[in-house]
Amino acid sequence: MPQSPPATRHQPPANSQSITIFDTTLRDGEQSPGCSMSIDEKMEVARALVELGVDVIEAGFPIASPGDFEAVRRIARTYGEQTTICGLARCRVDDIDRAWDALKDAQDVRVHVFLATSAIHREHKLKMAKEEILRRSVEMVKYTADKMAARPDITTPNVEFSPEDAARTELDFLCEVVEKTIEAGATTVNIPDTVGYATPNHFFNVIKTLKEKVSNIDRAVISTHCHNDLGLAVANSLACVEAGARQIECTINGLGERAGNAALEELVMALRTRHDYYGIDTNINTERLFPTSRLVSSITGMKVQRNKAIVGQNAFAHEAGIHQHGMLQNSSTYEIMRPQDVGFVGTNLVLGKHSGRHAFRDRVVQLGYTLDEEIFQKVFDDFIALADKKKDVYDSDIAALVEQRAHQAPATWTMTTFHAFGGTGTIPTATIALTHEDGHTSQDASTGDGPVDAAFHCLERIVGIDATLREYNVRSVSSGKDAMGEVTVEIDCQGRTYHGKGLSTDIIEASALAYLQALNKSLASNGREPHAAKGV
Repeated sequence: MPQSPPATRHQPPANSQSITIFDTTLRDGEQSPGCSMSIDEKMEVARALVELGVDVIEAGFPIASPGDFEAVRRIARTYGEQTTICGLARCRVDDIDRAWDALKDAQDVRVHVFLATSAIHREHKLKMAKEEILRRSVEMVKYTADKMAARPDITTPNVEFSPEDAARTELDFLCEVVEKTIEAGATTVNIPDTVGYATPNHFFNVIKTLKEKVSNIDRAVISTHCHNDLGLAVANSLACVEAGARQIECTINGLGERAGNAALEELVMALRTRHDYYGIDTNINTERLFPTSRLVSSITGMKVQRNKAIVGQNAFAHEAGIHQHGMLQNSSTYEIMRPQDVGFVGTNLVLGKHSGRHAFRDRVVQLGYTLDEEIFQKVFDDFIALADKKKDVYDSDIAALVEQRAHQAPATWTMTTFHAFGGTGTIPTATIALTHEDGHTSQDASTGDGPVDAAFHCLERIVGIDATLREYNVRSVSSGKDAMGEVTVEIDCQGRTYHGKGLSTDIIEASALAYLQALNKSLASNGREPHAAKGV
């Protein structure tokens, strides 16, 4: 049986309050194996997070690599007037200086410093006593606050401190560290469940204890950062909200170290759907949840499982007869949220080959996309070509075409012509012509175990890269025998992972396009350093 809440748990306040949504997709989410992003891809995700209404964007770990530093700097300069941009730093002077250098030219910024406090981290990782942990935490928070305060327009430095592995830290020591770092200048104290060890009642009591025993807790916002190792990240975060936390750290699609972080879309919709219970508001534009989820999935190559809450393909599907009957009578019988509330794009039939530019533009706008004229024209041309190949075009087809063009990075090579054949008793062969960005064209042919394998070998020969295929996935974008196929691949080049996605009614062609995109990313990232450090 489910465990009852502790007797000390209070009911949420009757009056509505607001909570800060702190998104760390670009920092903790990117630390997921295989999820590294280029600077341009980070900029694209940052733009989507701003449109989503995220309050704080943790843009990266500036000291980790030159690429991370530049990404944080560009995001801060571009979006620092629209939302708070945050950079992560360990409790080290070099880390803090590097983070501030990336942020200092932007308007609304935060520096997030952390140091582990649990006994197991003190003994085995840091080899530091409690006194040294406390001293360094206080010194580095004060150093950060003083550094930020040196800028004339900053009267109250925005400093966040995290006692890493707080969920396994002795409560008395945790209270001492939190109190002293607030006194040193921390305006947000984040309580991380770094290894996903906590349970909801446990974490509720941690936050409750901090509120009761830390004398200056009213001078800082309590935040929570939960990992999903036991599948409890969202539940633990909501328990902290009940206990008084007023910032939640989360990621799109729950990306993050190991099993991931608390999923932003699940937290936001839980607070919205159960507003009667929590009494908490957010600034999130929920209609952008589904498009943002698709964008992050496309860029990172991390597919969203079909039965994922809020943004999964089955989230609003009803197959059981009794469910379908109830839906026909009243959708609220089996849907506690409306698909349009999260920007869900299904398979509504909308357009055909005779639809004009005006009708197509209207539908693109209705689906939540804003395109400049150049991108719109390319997407419209893709639509016309698709409408010649298949009878009906669905919302999901249009969304796929828009995302393919809108999020397409400049490519070193583009595919000009493609031909492949295979079958029983034949040698599978692919012939491909590619055009280089400098204008010259190269053509080659190759054989393989099948037409897809032959195409991959042929692309490698033309581009001049040897790669290892790690993952290969095919899915139907919409319904019908003539549906577009979406192929996603993950390749390994010289120890680094790259993702690619291709769309076509011909899945062999889609496979070639996906593989070429991954190879282009490898070429574009040549010389970039891998991440050097991890965070909370």
